[in-house]
Amino acid sequence: MIDRIARDRGVPKGKVMKLAGLSPSSYYYKAKEGTRGIKPSKTTLPQTEGEVDNRVVVEAIRFLLKEEFKDYWGYHNVAKELRVRGYRINDKKVYRLMKQHTLLRSDLRLKPDRSSRSFVKYRKVETENPLDCLEMDIKFVWIPEKGKNAYLLSLIDVHTRKVLNYRFDGHMKAENVLQACAALIDDGTLQKGVVIRSDNGAQFIAHQVRDYLAEVGIAQEFTHVATPEENGHVEAYHGILKRELFARHEYRSFQDFDELIQRYVRYYNGQRRHGGINRMTPNEKWQKELAGKAA
Repeated sequence: MIDRIARDRGVPKGKVMKLAGLSPSSYYYKAKEGTRGIKPSKTTLPQTEGEVDNRVVVEAIRFLLKEEFKDYWGYHNVAKELRVRGYRINDKKVYRLMKQHTLLRSDLRLKPDRSSRSFVKYRKVETENPLDCLEMDIKFVWIPEKGKNAYLLSLIDVHTRKVLNYRFDGHMKAENVLQACAALIDDGTLQKGVVIRSDNGAQFIAHQVRDYLAEVGIAQEFTHVATPEENGHVEAYHGILKRELFARHEYRSFQDFDELIQRYVRYYNGQRRHGGINRMTPNEKWQKELAGKAA
């Protein structure tokens, strides 16, 4: 444009640029190829002497992300932890390295694997016999002496309301669920064809749990999101625990509650009469149904 006006009018280009308010430096500027600015460094400087390749830093980041509960590790936290561990590195560089190697939290967050899960078809469980369907769930148990929660896993037979097994522990992982189920399988209580219903807790949807139960012929059903009524019998049992045990009995330590829950399960199965099973105890209902089936 400047060249054409200067040529047509027969005036110097500098005069045309001045009239247009355009500086010569802007007119003659040519953008350079490639990324602008300082090129990213390929090394990182630890607080000790020497430099390390960025690949070493990336491996250090991968190590952090393998720790349990890795969802906590956003790039700000990773950068801070690397500095604690001796690296001179800022958040911006950590972000760049994590982005380049798809290590950002949004990249790593697991999407729910729903492809092979069977969700409940009916909210209300209809049973005709013991062991037609079991329900299992986990309840938090506050331990005053420790100042933190422990966990109670309960497995209930829907038809008789009998507590078939439970696990009380300071942590609750897939291994605890496997142990509780395996104990019932080993003693002959659980056999092929039984259905176990639970919510979508990480302990229940873990592949080792699903694979093991499928291998021994036990089916799993998972409740839909925010529908505790689909697992209503074990939820009701945990509600009973809240009223009859937590609200009425004091305990301080893990050992105190462990002894308390042992006594309560014996009472619940053997003495507590349940309105949902014609005012019978779970043990009475269990024995009556099995005796009738044998006859």
